Amino acid sequence: MTSLLLRDLAMTYEGGVRAVTGVDLRVASGELLVLLGPSGSGKTTTLRLIAGLLRPTAGDVLFDGKSVLGTPPERRGAVMVFQDNALFPFRTVAENLEFGLRMRKIERGERRRLITRTLATVRLSGYEDRWPDELSGGQRQRVALARALVVRPRMLLLDEPLSNLEPALRSELRETIWRVQRQEEITTVLVTHDQTEAIAMADRIALMIDGRIRQVGPPADFFLRPADLDVAHFFGAENFLSGHKRGQQVDTEIGTLQIVESDMADGPVLVTIRPEAIELASNDTNSFVATIDTTRFGAAGADCVATIGGQRLRFAAPSHQCPAVGEVVTLHFPPAAIRLLPASPSGLGSVPT
Repeated sequence: MTSLLLRDLAMTYEGGVRAVTGVDLRVASGELLVLLGPSGSGKTTTLRLIAGLLRPTAGDVLFDGKSVLGTPPERRGAVMVFQDNALFPFRTVAENLEFGLRMRKIERGERRRLITRTLATVRLSGYEDRWPDELSGGQRQRVALARALVVRPRMLLLDEPLSNLEPALRSELRETIWRVQRQEEITTVLVTHDQTEAIAMADRIALMIDGRIRQVGPPADFFLRPADLDVAHFFGAENFLSGHKRGQQVDTEIGTLQIVESDMADGPVLVTIRPEAIELASNDTNSFVATIDTTRFGAAGADCVATIGGQRLRFAAPSHQCPAVGEVVTLHFPPAAIRLLPASPSGLGSVPT
């Protein structure tokens, strides 16, 4: 197993376009880290810098504590799987896997053993003589994964490996990648823009926005402890209120909210609470009278928007408790569900119509 360290990594393309800026990131041996972010955030550039397909304009890439900047891609031991699978169309499945082994001068008998073992790992035993155009999209991507694994790399780099697949195949291959990564204990960096994919697969997520890492941690942290407004927005937070923290309470546009203990200093803050955390109930603390503006029914309940003190806030109501438009209700904001972010410009409390 191999650890990865990115130290103040930067990449600027010709014309002064900054794709990656000051990235510091550690990936432990055997960890599956998902590099998540919107399109154009620098994720794939970072992956290519790790693989050695690009040379950074600043910073360093270290495997097991040693710089690999002077090591060519083919000798780094980091194998990349692309979203379009890039199989050789005129080679069989076995021949696709054998190509990398031949390049490494592996003896014929050992090549056959490794191919058989690896195809079994990705559940494609018996497909050795199939041509790529005889396979489904999910099968082709599993062959691409097997081709990377068969050479026993130090590190596996996956660039949006599920993006070209339909939902059912995405789910199947997601499970395959997760299972194989655990079985092989191979250090893996997976790039995606899909939150669901990241949450389902990652030991940790590194969220990248505008070429910078904005937060790193286990998936739950991005819902429970977002680092800033951009992170909260990316993970679906919708309710924001400007406030002023005083000890364990915050004065906001809708009234004073009691909070659990926070490390944030007293003063201006931004308050956020996820729609699913707001309760249609009354309590001794953090309960406010609200008027229902909209109600949209769904399989799991209703998506509601209510006005409190001139602020529109979204919450989720259970199916048996859906309020009607115009109804006056009481909403409870559990203190443990309230998150504080660095203060931002005003006008963020309202939910779009």
